[in-house]
Amino acid sequence: MKHFKTILLAIPEYVLILSVLFYWFSAGLTINYIAIALLAILIYQIIFKNKVIGIIIPIVLILTCLYMLLALFSEVREFPTLNSEATTLLIVGLLYFLTTMFIAVVMLFKYAIIPNKKH
Repeated sequence: MKHFKTILLAIPEYVLILSVLFYWFSAGLTINYIAIALLAILIYQIIFKNKVIGIIIPIVLILTCLYMLLALFSEVREFPTLNSEATTLLIVGLLYFLTTMFIAVVMLFKYAIIPNKKH
């Protein structure tokens, strides 16, 4: 069980890097300054494990995901009937944003709740 907890706490930054890379490639831009900045912040966080940045990143992610969930529900409501496109949009959007929120909560738990052991 302790091994699972160690793995779970090590994953968030890497999953967020994959998410940023997915955003970068799906945007179709060769030079995407937002994605570059996000990657730089996440790589900095992996290397230095700054507690303040480790708390700010998940809070911003959670707030952004909540906003995007509202946008998702608004978009789904624009469909006249709940057809396959609306269902696909809803399922993919919910999976993406709820997974990102879960990862952000794990990261927040990692940096805000678990005390750092100083040797």
